[in-house]
Amino acid sequence: MRSPNAVSAIACERQRLDKWLWFARLVKTRREAVWLVEEGFVRIDARRAEIPAKQVGPGDVLTIALERRVRVVRILGIAERRSPSREARALFEDLEA
Repeated sequence: MRSPNAVSAIACERQRLDKWLWFARLVKTRREAVWLVEEGFVRIDARRAEIPAKQVGPGDVLTIALERRVRVVRILGIAERRSPSREARALFEDLEA
């Protein structure tokens, strides 16, 4: 039995983009995640994400234009709920060099 905070490593699991951004703590609110996607500030594997409900999963690379920086991350896992930031960092690999 998995704990509710467990990060899923199963590659076939997918999640809504807006939820994943919020669960991974890359944005403060889910509403902010929706806005970023709808305004064209998020790309999945170099292609513009057009809807917040777009499914993402392990292996996808996200480019997120935030207010003061651009984040490039590879999704490593899916969470079942929003966790503390230490656990949320396990959801992605930072590709910024």
